[in-house]
Amino acid sequence: MDHPVLEGCRVRLEPLGHHHAEGLAWAAGGDRDSFSWTWVPAPDEVGPYIDLQLERAEAGWLRPYAQICLVSQRAVGATAYLDPRQWPGTERLHAIEVGFSWLTASAQGTGVNLESKLLLFENAFEVWEAARVDLKTDARNSRSRAAIAGLGAQFEGVLRNWSRSWAPGEEGRLRDSAMYSVVAEEWPRCRAYLRHRLAETGRPGSRPESRG
Repeated sequence: MDHPVLEGCRVRLEPLGHHHAEGLAWAAGGDRDSFSWTWVPAPDEVGPYIDLQLERAEAGWLRPYAQICLVSQRAVGATAYLDPRQWPGTERLHAIEVGFSWLTASAQGTGVNLESKLLLFENAFEVWEAARVDLKTDARNSRSRAAIAGLGAQFEGVLRNWSRSWAPGEEGRLRDSAMYSVVAEEWPRCRAYLRHRLAETGRPGSRPESRG
């Protein structure tokens, strides 16, 4: 599975590397109120964070990205493909997850998240020909759940004790995960919906982009 650069009108997704450390340290600083339920490194933890993501990439489990704002040309967050599943006995991808996503507070509500997801979905469905894209979040994270639903993804249920909790004070505990997906048959409708939302984001009188 390759690891392409993906670029739109507002954001460029670059394969994560240590040259992004300074920008991500800036992005991880400041207002961290929206980071309560997800894994975002502290500014002084960005180096080890990148090391770990690159180790996972080397193992074939992850394709991590830095999110680069095209206006400022600086890193404003991160995202990734993870957990690729292939048809048995082949290298053909049938499903993959989009996750490990976070944005600095000033980039939230600007359309960067919407366009990042559009780029990731487009590549998964139209280049890799995936049958399914997964998304999940802490079941208690109402803002993230609303943002995922706002992408056109379908809610599939809550899996109990499914993955590690990133909530403060819950180190070593498991969380319930709310599971969502987009499947290939839904992708044309979802693509049109995301493009429409992206076109509306930032227009006078338009509603802000959902954040999560």
